[in-house]
Amino acid sequence: MSVFWAMLRRDLALARRNAGDTLAAVGFFLVAVGLFPFGVGPAPDLLARIAAGVVWVAALLAALLPLERLIGADYEDGTLDQALLAGLEASLVAAEKAATHWLTTFVPLLLASPLAALMLNLPLAATGVLLAALALGSLVLSLLGTAGAALTLGARRAGVLLPLLVLPLAIPPLIFGVAAVDAALHGLAARPHLAMLGALAAAAVPLCPLAAGAALRAATE
Repeated sequence: MSVFWAMLRRDLALARRNAGDTLAAVGFFLVAVGLFPFGVGPAPDLLARIAAGVVWVAALLAALLPLERLIGADYEDGTLDQALLAGLEASLVAAEKAATHWLTTFVPLLLASPLAALMLNLPLAATGVLLAALALGSLVLSLLGTAGAALTLGARRAGVLLPLLVLPLAIPPLIFGVAAVDAALHGLAARPHLAMLGALAAAAVPLCPLAAGAALRAATE
């Protein structure tokens, strides 16, 4: 586990040094959200109705930006081989990469989400549900993205394959995340939808690192 924490500290330090990657993801997220009022019109009711879907899709697309380099950089410079030779389980490497992606990409997106919700006229009560849903769903998305990055590691046209692999798998958390906000908008209980997101996260935490670890072992053999 000491190697795990050392890799996490190293990756977080690298992310701080290359903060432009995080800022690019946040900038993409806010610009994508900001385009919708120009595309569909400034009607407040319409923007509030589509706000949850717009924020979720924009966050999902923004989170795809750093995925290709999430494991690829370590694969190219030999860090991945060294970690596996040091005895670190491939599944733990995958879990560490998922944690790095969540901390360096989704946490900044979560912090920017209230501004995005404000741009789309989402009521304050529904904004709280949106943040709770994104917090749970983003765990699933980071784990699925890491598994996708591992499966496409070293593949030709990985930048094209990765979104094609990850986006269909992201549909369930997207559905429950948007449904939670819609329920809050209509005065219904959002808890069942949040519970489903929690269940998806509970399933993804053990399963995705195992799948990604198997892919990492295959890529480094």
